[in-house]
Amino acid sequence: FDCGETLEYQGYEYATVLIGEQCWFAENLRVESYQNGDSIPANLSNSEWENTPFGALAVYDEDAFYLETYGLLYNWYAVTDLRGLCPNGWHVSTDEEWITMEMTLGMSEAEANDIEWRGTDQGTQMKASPSDNPGWNGTNTSGFSGLTGGRRESDGNFYSGGFNGAWWTSSPSPGCCYGWRRLLADTYEDVYRGTSNPHIGYSVRCVRDDD
Repeated sequence: FDCGETLEYQGYEYATVLIGEQCWFAENLRVESYQNGDSIPANLSNSEWENTPFGALAVYDEDAFYLETYGLLYNWYAVTDLRGLCPNGWHVSTDEEWITMEMTLGMSEAEANDIEWRGTDQGTQMKASPSDNPGWNGTNTSGFSGLTGGRRESDGNFYSGGFNGAWWTSSPSPGCCYGWRRLLADTYEDVYRGTSNPHIGYSVRCVRDDD
């Protein structure tokens, strides 16, 4: 496998892209099972989603269009499950790997390690362009091809599909119980870094293990 080639995993072919020295999935994960074949719970009601202490996935608004276009949303329990979401030789992107990518795209180290909205046009570089299919309002000069997959909130309701894209990292926040994530938004050119409740469902990207 050479980065830039497509990678087949659980019946779906994923585009990949080299950003700096890191090989990323260029589209959101959509697997319904862990790497060992165990199914990830799906179709949870709002109350089940809100209260589960285990990994779970969701299709935005339970709409097949969102599944086909934006992939699946996973809670942080699924992201950090030791059975693994990504193929062998890959892993869910860490907060540090996002920081490395953002710095590769021109963000300063001080900004990259800050929280909330940081940088200049790194978000624009990461968002899909209007000429991509599916597209967004970025330039996609990074090849990351970020899309507006939205999120499933901790109360089970869906928000921001078609407007914002958010991605879990596998890195826990300082202290207890929350995880780092990233957000790209319609009206911002930079990148949001913050922590989130583990019950929220976000998109996921895989990164190739270091050789």
